[in-house]
Amino acid sequence: MSRHYEESKKDPSRIIIFDTTLRDGEQSPGCSMNLEEKLRMAALLDEMGVDVIEAGFPIASPGDFEAVNEIAKTVKNATVAGLCRAKAGDIESAAEAIKPAKHKRIHTFISTSPLHMKYKLQMGPNSVIEAIHESVSLARKFTDDVEWSAEDGSRTEHDFLCQAVETAIAAGATTINIPDTVGYAMPDDYAALFAMLLNRVPNIDKAILSVHCHNDLGLAVANSLAGVKAGARQIECTINGIGERAGNAALEEVIMAMRTRPDSLPFKNEIDTTRITKISRTLSSITGFNVQPNKAIVGANAFAHESGIHQDGMLKNAQTYEIMTPESVGLTESKLVLGKHSGRHAFRAKLEEMGYELSDHALNEAFQRFKILADKKKEVFEDDLKALVEDEIASEDNDRIKFMALHVEAGTNGPQVADITLRVDGEEKQAKVQGNGPVDAIFNAIRAIYPHDDSILKLYQVHAVTGGTDAQAEVTVRLEETGRTVNGQGIDADTLVASARAYIHALNKLIVKRHKVRPDALTAADGSF
Repeated sequence: MSRHYEESKKDPSRIIIFDTTLRDGEQSPGCSMNLEEKLRMAALLDEMGVDVIEAGFPIASPGDFEAVNEIAKTVKNATVAGLCRAKAGDIESAAEAIKPAKHKRIHTFISTSPLHMKYKLQMGPNSVIEAIHESVSLARKFTDDVEWSAEDGSRTEHDFLCQAVETAIAAGATTINIPDTVGYAMPDDYAALFAMLLNRVPNIDKAILSVHCHNDLGLAVANSLAGVKAGARQIECTINGIGERAGNAALEEVIMAMRTRPDSLPFKNEIDTTRITKISRTLSSITGFNVQPNKAIVGANAFAHESGIHQDGMLKNAQTYEIMTPESVGLTESKLVLGKHSGRHAFRAKLEEMGYELSDHALNEAFQRFKILADKKKEVFEDDLKALVEDEIASEDNDRIKFMALHVEAGTNGPQVADITLRVDGEEKQAKVQGNGPVDAIFNAIRAIYPHDDSILKLYQVHAVTGGTDAQAEVTVRLEETGRTVNGQGIDADTLVASARAYIHALNKLIVKRHKVRPDALTAADGSF
């Protein structure tokens, strides 16, 4: 049996945390990550104490296979899972991808609702039951840790769902996942679904039940916790709640709900909550998806108090308006850091203190940018340094396009002109182009150097890393091209330079994504539940 099944049987209060940021989360438009970014996130998830990391969908593309395989080689503690449809080729690909992992899981799924079976699968109930038996049996030949999911499980007829679950367990599945694929469920209904399975499926004691909830009605976390209270012992979730449409259940919200309300949720997990803020910010930096200010746990306003009455209460006793401490999720006061006279040794030591380990090349680049920043800003804070370092890490050595220099002419009288120098495939190129404003001029100049007429700018967003007029600007750019969507992010004390960096970051991602080829038979919907 799988180690998680054995742990759950020894301690019925133990909740297995299954993170699918790198699979279901990455399916959110614009959230695709390259190999290095996935490896960074996997390492942080492993350090945080996640039990299972769903690393990707190996059959989807050569890039997905490589990412799952490399994560399987590097993850030290967590189980590495690969997703696959109920098809022999998918299962064999997943098995090969996760083969190097210390702990490995094959996660296979098939639709079970009448709507999905009729229109998506075009299969009858008997054929689906046969496919469940064959796929789980084949997966079990490669590992004793097999998870089976009933896509659109929350809208599946109860009699058929019981038959499907019993079949999957009999074939060797040790985890049974009942997803609320379209975010339709209500907490009471979802809890009743698990209670029904526990009462009606004769071999249910041989598997762990799992929740996987989408947030279309804003109930993903509530439904997940309802399922756990009804008997599920695995929660599938993502950092920052990212995912298709309205996203998935947010890991940080699920975890802190259990930590804050043990009276109502008397469950255990192995998550180090002090790492939540760092991993949230890292994911935001990688994907270019900024967390909304009022987002629970990790939003900028989550621990902010502006009301006079609230401030008065906080000064007297923090518990008057805070049910958890900022420190419990790794949020600390942003402190002043090194100044313009600080040396490379002190800079490296500070980064190590903050949990960053950079290569010599990345350290040199980050140090040079820090010195420039320190000359521009009166005060440099830890948040400034975090933003700068994350931006430097995001700049890959193998990027085809690199930012070199920028000069902009702007003002009320116009014209607005951008003079930009880029290095494209190792060759420096320069363009001087007008635009409808300085940002438009910059983006036009980049297009003049590297034409990409099929792409459309879908989002341009700016926010300050810290307070003050000398704050670094963090710019997010979203590009779309023939159905592909990517986000890029750039950081600089000069908003226009940050804009150029963000656009180039997105463009480099778009170039990589153009070469990701998915099989014709595989669509985004095939891997979503």
